[in-house]
Amino acid sequence: MNIHEYQAKALLKKFDVPVLKNQVVFNADEAKSAAKEFVDAGSKVIVIKSQVHAGGRGKGIMHDKSTNEEMVINGKPVRGVNVLFGDDLPSQAHAISKATFNNKLITIQTGAAGSIVKRMMIEDGAAIAKEFYCSMLMDRGTGRNIIMVSTEGGVEIEEVAEKTPEKIIKETIDPNIGFQGYQARALAFGLGLSGNAFKSFIKFIYKLEKAYNELDCSMLEINPLVLTEDDEIIALDCKMNFDDNAIFRHKDYMELRDESEEAPLEVEASHYGLNYIKLDGNVGCMVNGAGLAMATMDMINLSGAEPANFLDVGGGANVKTINNAFRIMLSDPSVEAVLVNIFGGIVRCDRVANGIIEALKTIELNVPLIVRLDGTNAELAADILAKSDIDFKVATNFNDAARQVSELFTTKAS
Repeated sequence: MNIHEYQAKALLKKFDVPVLKNQVVFNADEAKSAAKEFVDAGSKVIVIKSQVHAGGRGKGIMHDKSTNEEMVINGKPVRGVNVLFGDDLPSQAHAISKATFNNKLITIQTGAAGSIVKRMMIEDGAAIAKEFYCSMLMDRGTGRNIIMVSTEGGVEIEEVAEKTPEKIIKETIDPNIGFQGYQARALAFGLGLSGNAFKSFIKFIYKLEKAYNELDCSMLEINPLVLTEDDEIIALDCKMNFDDNAIFRHKDYMELRDESEEAPLEVEASHYGLNYIKLDGNVGCMVNGAGLAMATMDMINLSGAEPANFLDVGGGANVKTINNAFRIMLSDPSVEAVLVNIFGGIVRCDRVANGIIEALKTIELNVPLIVRLDGTNAELAADILAKSDIDFKVATNFNDAARQVSELFTTKAS
């Protein structure tokens, strides 16, 4: 689960992680009023940031939602992040936000589709001496949390890892003893810090690590992490993701969810307890279990096609679940075929077979369907499918399913 920058910073403040004064606004008039409050409080520089679930906002450019033309003010493109200074900051904020709200921000992560901006954040300026990178996440290779820092702040970490991997300093946290002082010092030395800046970083990283753990984050990224001219370390930006499996411990997190930033089909699927992720292929996949889903997608690739989605119906598949799964998959116009690949462990295959038949009585199926059911009551399920008058193909095993997918798209190609 992703949240906006202003929400992430509000959570960090609860752990005394230093962030700049900020305020969220939802229209141009609110932006002007907020900017005036900052100026009245003594601010000479303010930053106005679009709040979308995408990186690269600083380089991203606003486009008119209707015409797709770039939004320009005084000959300069309006970006996702705009630094304002000089005369009449409230009027500048009003103009920028008016050109931004309900228009499309295109960044390297959004692609041409862009993201519609519905909220913005006004933030105080900072006297920046240096910019760094900092993140915390689970290292899947070791099964342990890892802290990464780099002197290359403000740059995509993937680019740093590819071109200058030696500039990334990592510390792996042993869960038996926790984050240690020598690790914090190693990170600070790796950034070349000394004196008051060194001390400020040590305090900062301990607070950030505590926030990461207690908030049950799956990823916490500060980019850039800045050193001010006063030798203070501040989180200038923040990207925060939560571990979905831990959300039951944080009921308040659901209030932070912005469904307008999520793919509509993925939002709808979540309402029915389905794990659905839209992909760019042509074969809709209905499976149970993440491991089987990954294997199924690999099989589809090897068969000469591409998966159109990741859809896990889980262990409680029933008529209603399968009906909604089919409806969501088939609403994707790129789906040219559907593969149902279910292994009956917790869920019985005959129950799934009945669910498929009942679902297809109410849903128009206009693409080929291949069904493979194995495991508990698989023979009974095969008999149920055989007696149905609905047009679909039955695969006897995993290899047979792969063969049928391959034949289907080989025939299409020829």
